[in-house]
Amino acid sequence: MNKSQRVEPASDLTYFAFAATASAQTTQAATPSTGKLPQVLGGRYLIERLLGVGGMGAVYRARDLLREQFGDPEPYVALKTLSDDFAEYPDAHALLYTEFALTARLSHRHVVRLFGFDVDTASQRAFITLELLKGPTLDHLLSERPEGLAWNELCEIALPLFEALAYSHSRGVIHGDIKPSNVIIAEDGVRLFDYGLGQPLEGVLKNLPRLSRNRFKAWTARYAAPELLDGVEPSEASDIYALGCLLFELASGNHPFRRLSAKQAKAMALEKELRCPPNLPAYVWPTLRTALAFDIDERTASLTQLLDIFRRPAPSRLQRWFGSTPG
Repeated sequence: MNKSQRVEPASDLTYFAFAATASAQTTQAATPSTGKLPQVLGGRYLIERLLGVGGMGAVYRARDLLREQFGDPEPYVALKTLSDDFAEYPDAHALLYTEFALTARLSHRHVVRLFGFDVDTASQRAFITLELLKGPTLDHLLSERPEGLAWNELCEIALPLFEALAYSHSRGVIHGDIKPSNVIIAEDGVRLFDYGLGQPLEGVLKNLPRLSRNRFKAWTARYAAPELLDGVEPSEASDIYALGCLLFELASGNHPFRRLSAKQAKAMALEKELRCPPNLPAYVWPTLRTALAFDIDERTASLTQLLDIFRRPAPSRLQRWFGSTPG
């Protein structure tokens, strides 16, 4: 076939995944239209109910009919697909695949486990299957604990989060969207999930497409670092900022900047009003305060430092009185 005969879509990276036959690949030049979400995806996953909706996608509880057929007593999975609006964007399904490819490279007890990526050709829907987690997310916990968590309770959540995020970064994966609704207290421990706005670190996962999320405007503004709102790519430092906001909220019950975006908070000089939350030991505050810096160059707190400071035993009453142990 010469170049004049070849028909290739210019912008849709998922065209060939959705083409039903090889012949369709040579005759259909336009991006296929995404159809209504069917009750059964891929001829295998029976959707039972909606679990949650995020910036770009929706997550459902589904029953794996194949596993059920073979007698699996727990044939249930979570199934993530793009929302109707985002499914129509060019390359949107490639973004969903990038989320799968990034998260599938992670194997950690505090990171959600992914099973597979598939396409329902009839409805032109790509989807991810992942473990079905049971338990409240941190936004539900915060609604029940408006005064914040006690120090020991906070540590039980913070330490697994530090470990999950440090592991992700060590594997070359930026999460990109740390917030209360993306952390769940599952039956067997804390889990970080939803890497839908994530990116591979520069020079690490070189073969993955570095697709821009900025045009989707899906950042959760009150947890997004200022540089993200200015169009800069996600980084370890932007994850640190979001984590700092989350920890402050868990410790106090209140967002550090009145639930405003970093750009709004900076314009109002709200960083000058920051004070150590009453549930937080005073020795932790200097490190956490640096994580909340608007200027990326001043955001010097690292995950290693945060992990160390949260693991450090609280000083005894005598130490607090005299500043050091006798000896």
